[in-house]
Amino acid sequence: MKLNHDYIEQNSWWLIILIVLVVSVGGLVQIVPLYFQRQTTEPAAGIRPLEPLRLVGRDLYIREGCYVCHSQMIRPFRAETLRYGHYSVAGEFVYDHPFQWGSKRTGPDLARIGGRFSDEWHRIHFNNPRDVLPNSNMPAYPWLAERSVEGANVQARMRALKAIGVPYTAEQIAAAPEALKGKTELDAMIAYLQGLGVELRKMR
Repeated sequence: MKLNHDYIEQNSWWLIILIVLVVSVGGLVQIVPLYFQRQTTEPAAGIRPLEPLRLVGRDLYIREGCYVCHSQMIRPFRAETLRYGHYSVAGEFVYDHPFQWGSKRTGPDLARIGGRFSDEWHRIHFNNPRDVLPNSNMPAYPWLAERSVEGANVQARMRALKAIGVPYTAEQIAAAPEALKGKTELDAMIAYLQGLGVELRKMR
């Protein structure tokens, strides 16, 4: 048996095996070195684990599907950095599980939105986006202001993140429910958005 090009093309099992082998080697060459590079495994300067209210807000961001339209990844191209600011670096997201990078944008990127608008602007925007952006096609999220987050089991979430390497302390976990008292889902979502990109922007 000659394992030549013609034979491989006519034998689907050999073709599958060799494709898997090539893709595996290529993947290993690209992925494995990342685990040994400090800029991908250590937090960027100023990056800290999310506070309890922001952590709940992040879960709400995922629950409501915001990541479908809004990426949190600024790509390293001139058009991107002129519009959104410095490109995203892995060290910004070492505590995000899973991170919210994306490949498609229907709405604007949110990687550097923190502090660009007031809390009140965000409240109006979530209640009815057309009140601040007349051409927006984003749906309204009025129920966020009506639901409390006091019952959210944020301590369990923090313990789970700690188990996979996020450096929460026992004191932070114990104090977490207090941070949610009197807060709504809208408060949590705004807190999450207002922190996006703030630390890296201070460095630039």
